[in-house]
Amino acid sequence: MTAPDSRPDLDALFARNLPPLVAFIRARAGRAVAARESAHDLAQSVCREVIKDMGGFDYRSDEAFRGWLFMQAARKILDRNRYLHRERRDIAREATPATSDSEAATILSCYATFGTPSRCASAREELARVEAAVQDLPEAQRDAVTMSRLMGMDYKAISEVMETTESAVRGLVARGLAALAANLG
Repeated sequence: MTAPDSRPDLDALFARNLPPLVAFIRARAGRAVAARESAHDLAQSVCREVIKDMGGFDYRSDEAFRGWLFMQAARKILDRNRYLHRERRDIAREATPATSDSEAATILSCYATFGTPSRCASAREELARVEAAVQDLPEAQRDAVTMSRLMGMDYKAISEVMETTESAVRGLVARGLAALAANLG
């Protein structure tokens, strides 16, 4: 099968994958990138680059596309992180942008529906707690958990990406989820 040709197909493909892409970027960005870049801006940049490179992608399934999209996002995050550290900026002097109600609502729509102002405030606080807990995981656990839970990859696919065994991936995901539960519990 080839890449979807019609505009509505591309629109639907990106619309289905945008909320998990934003959540993935927020989970993987790291504190330095998250303090300076909007997850939505990074997601839009990734989508723009993916559309530009769409001719080089052989569309097989939504899952394959999602994996390719998230891999492009991981590369974008790595590039931004390298740039920010190369500039040797003083992180302590920079203000962290606040998460707006609409941004928090969009991201959390993947998890639950809410509507009252107090629920929005509570959701922003919970989102910050979850993101901080994910950032505190060791890199291998963070990668395994985000690939498993946000990207929807199975253990075999993760083991191929991480160049390890399926049982090692299962252990990384289990320890990562246990650490998250302990930190958030």
